[in-house]
Amino acid sequence: MKKIKVGIIGCGNISPIYFQAGQKFDILDIVACADLDVSAAQARAEEFNIPKACTVDELLADPEIEIVINLTIPSAHAEVHLKALEAGKHTYGEKPLAIDLNDAEKILALAKEKGLLVGTAPDTFLGGGIQTCRKLIDDGWIGEPIAATAFMMYHGPESFHPNPGFLYQKGAGPMFDMGPYYLTALINLIGPIRRLAGMTKTTFPERSITNDLNYGKTFSVTTPTHVAGLLDFENGAVGTIITSFDVWGTKTPHIEIHGTAGSLIVPDPNTFGGPVYIKRENQVDFVEMPLTHGFTENSRGLGVLDMAYAIFNNRPHRANGELGYHVLELMHGFHIASDEGKYYDVKSSCEKPAPLSMGLQKNALDR
Repeated sequence: MKKIKVGIIGCGNISPIYFQAGQKFDILDIVACADLDVSAAQARAEEFNIPKACTVDELLADPEIEIVINLTIPSAHAEVHLKALEAGKHTYGEKPLAIDLNDAEKILALAKEKGLLVGTAPDTFLGGGIQTCRKLIDDGWIGEPIAATAFMMYHGPESFHPNPGFLYQKGAGPMFDMGPYYLTALINLIGPIRRLAGMTKTTFPERSITNDLNYGKTFSVTTPTHVAGLLDFENGAVGTIITSFDVWGTKTPHIEIHGTAGSLIVPDPNTFGGPVYIKRENQVDFVEMPLTHGFTENSRGLGVLDMAYAIFNNRPHRANGELGYHVLELMHGFHIASDEGKYYDVKSSCEKPAPLSMGLQKNALDR
C-alpha cells in the first residue's frame, strides 16, 4: 500500500507527537509543515526531517498533499478546516472540531459537498485501554450498561503550560479542553446522548502562571472553570460528568461504567493504555484485566492513520466529524442548560465508532 501525503498546519506545543506519528505509522508521509510563524515551521521541519516548511497558503496549494492535520489554536480550527476542504484536502484536527456549532455545521456540509473526510481528536479511544473496555462491554462482561461517571478535576494547566491563557477563554475551559476525551470515550463505550443537564461556575476571575517559564504572569478568565453535567444516553443509561480547573486534588476514578452484571473502571481517556479493572456480580473486589489491544503508548495521530486507511479502503473512519460534532454540541449543551436552568435536548447523534480488531500490527490498522 502506498503512503498518503500529509501536511501539518500549526507547529506549536502539541505538534511533536504528530510529527512522530508520521515516522512510525506505515502509510503516513508528512511532507510539509506550516505555521503563521514560519520560523516555527522551519524549526519543526529541521527537528523531524520534514522536506518543506512553508506558509499556510503554500501548504494548501501543494497538489500532492491529501490530508491536512490542523493543530492551530481552537479559535482557528474552523477557518483552517474550511480552507483545507476548499483546497480539496481531507482534514483532521485537534479538538474541538470548531468553537461554534454553526461553523462545525459548515465544515461537515462542505466536506459532504466535496466528497472529503473530516476527522477530529481525540483518538485516545482507539488505544489499547479503552478498546479493551469496549470489548469487555461488547462481549457482555458487565451486562447492559445502565450508568456511567466521568471526572476530570485538577487545578488547571497553568502549572505546566507555557502559555495557558487561551485555555481559559471561549472555546476552552475544562469542558472544551478536556471534556472531548471523556465524552468521546463514553460515546464509544455506551453510545450517543439524547438529553443533558448542566451547571457551571467560574471560581477565579484571574489566574497566575505557576510554571518556571512565565511564572507570576496573570491572565483573565472568560469561560466557566467548573462544569457539572448529567447525561441521558440514547440506550437508556444515565451518566454524570464533572470537568474542573478549580479543585486542588481528587481520588475519583476517571471513568466508571456500571452494568446489570458488573462494573468497569476505565483508564484515563487522555492516555492510550491501562489499567482496566472489572468487578462482576459474584466477585468480592475489582480485578485488573489484561489489555486485549495494542497502541498502549502515546499514539496521537492514530486517528489520522485510521482516516488514511479509510481513504484507501473506502470505509468509515472512527474519529470522524459527526462524532466530533456530537461532542461539540454536548459541550455547548452543558453551558446552555446551566444558563437557561433547564434540560437541553440534543439535536445531533452519531454512530458508535467501530471497534478495532485484536492482533493488529504495531504501526498499522486494517489487516
